[in-house]
Amino acid sequence: MEAFGPWRFILAAIFAGFLHFQGSCSSDAAPNYTFMQEATKAPQVSYYDYIIIGGGTAGCPLAATLSQNFRVLLLERGGSPYGNQNITNLATFVDTLKDTSPTSPAQSFVSEDGVVNTRPRVLGGGTCLNAGFYTHADPEFVQKAGLDLDLVNRSYQWVEKVMLFEPQLRQWQSAVRDGLLEVGVLPYNGYTFEHIYGTKVGGTIFDKDNHRHTAVDLLQYANPSDLTVLLHATVHRILFKTKGQSKPAAHGVIFKDAAGNEHRAYLSNETGKGSMGEIIVSAGALGSPQLLMLSGIGPAQHLKSLGIEVLLDQPMVGQGMADNHMNFIVVPSPSPVEISLVQQVGITRLGTYIEAFGRNDFVKFFELTTPTNETTTKTTKSALEIIERLQNAGMIFEKTSGPVSTGYLKLRNRNPDDNPMVTFNYFKEPEDLQRCA
Repeated sequence: MEAFGPWRFILAAIFAGFLHFQGSCSSDAAPNYTFMQEATKAPQVSYYDYIIIGGGTAGCPLAATLSQNFRVLLLERGGSPYGNQNITNLATFVDTLKDTSPTSPAQSFVSEDGVVNTRPRVLGGGTCLNAGFYTHADPEFVQKAGLDLDLVNRSYQWVEKVMLFEPQLRQWQSAVRDGLLEVGVLPYNGYTFEHIYGTKVGGTIFDKDNHRHTAVDLLQYANPSDLTVLLHATVHRILFKTKGQSKPAAHGVIFKDAAGNEHRAYLSNETGKGSMGEIIVSAGALGSPQLLMLSGIGPAQHLKSLGIEVLLDQPMVGQGMADNHMNFIVVPSPSPVEISLVQQVGITRLGTYIEAFGRNDFVKFFELTTPTNETTTKTTKSALEIIERLQNAGMIFEKTSGPVSTGYLKLRNRNPDDNPMVTFNYFKEPEDLQRCA
C-alpha cells in the first residue's frame, strides 16, 4: 500500500456486495463468531492479505467483504459489544456515554475548545454509542465523493437486511412530527430512508424490544475461515518500507494486547490472489490521523518535537477537523413521556436537521456535555438544577450539516491510548453561527 490514498480506504466500506447471511442478532446475544478472539491469543508474528485497523462502522463491513476472497485481519482496540447491557438497551443509552472507566466502550475527551465529547472504543464503533437513527446520504454528496451511486444504493440494502427496523412513534415523537409539519418543515414524506427535504420517519438500529443492533452484526456476512478479529489490540505503529521505494509503502503493523505484549502482523507475499496487499486505516476521525502521525506520516516539525522519525512530511494530516454544532431545548410535560431516541427528522433547506429524544436521563446527558466545575457559570448551574427536577420531558435539537469552521489535531504524546489534542474552532466562521441562530 502506498502511504496515501486514504479516502479510497475509508469509503471502500460502502462497496459491500450481496452475500449470504444467517439472520441477525442484537448486542445482548453474542453470535458464534469463531474468528473473534482476544489479542492475547494472537501469534507474535502473522501474515495476511489485508490488515484493517479499527473495527467500527467502516471496518466491520469492509472486513466481511474482503474476507470473501482474501485473508483479512481486523484489529480493534476495544472489546465486544455483545453482553454489555448498557450498549444493548435503549433505556441505558446515556449510561454508556457516562462510563469513564479505562475499559469503557466510550472514551471521553475534551477538545481544546473546552467541549466535552466522546469517541468509541469498542467493536462496532459509533453504532454502539449513537442514537441509532438511519438514513441514506444525500445523492449529491455521494456523487461529489466520486462514488458509484448504483453500487452505493445496493450496498444500503446489504446493511438494511441485517440491522434496520421501522420505529413505532408514540406520543412524544408523534407530537414532534406534527409540530414540524405545523411550522412548515414540509412535505411529510412518511417512513423512508431517502434524503428528502421535509419531515420523515427514518430507520432505527433498535428492534421492537428496544435492543440495539450494531455494525458487528455485519460480520455474519464474513467468510469465517479467512477472517481474524482481534479484540483489545491497540496498534502502536504502521510499518513502512522505504528502501527502493519512491515513497513509503506500508507492509505491516505493531500492536499490543491487553497484557501489554507486542505483536507484529505483515502483509502476505503470496501471489495469485489478485490482492495488492493493503493496510487500511479506519480508526475514526481522531484515531486515523493520530496513528499516521505516530507512524511518521504528518507535519514534520510537530513529529520531530515528539521525537518521532519523519517518514513523510505531510502537513495536511490532522487538518480539517470539524464537529457539527447542535442547539437543543428541553420541553417539560405534565404527563409521562416515553423513552425514545431519534426516530424522525426534519430536513430543512437551511442545511439543518431537527430531531428529538423522549425522556432520557437529561441530568446525565447535560453533565456529559457541560463540565461542572469552579468555572461553570451560575446560569449553567441554575439550568442543571432545573433540569434535575424534571421528571417528564422531551428534548428537541437542531444540528447543522457540514460546518464551515474547521480546526486541527495534534499529538499529545506518543501513547496511542491517550486522546490527541483536538481543536474544532466552533463558530470561527460567522456563517456557522448564523445557521445555528
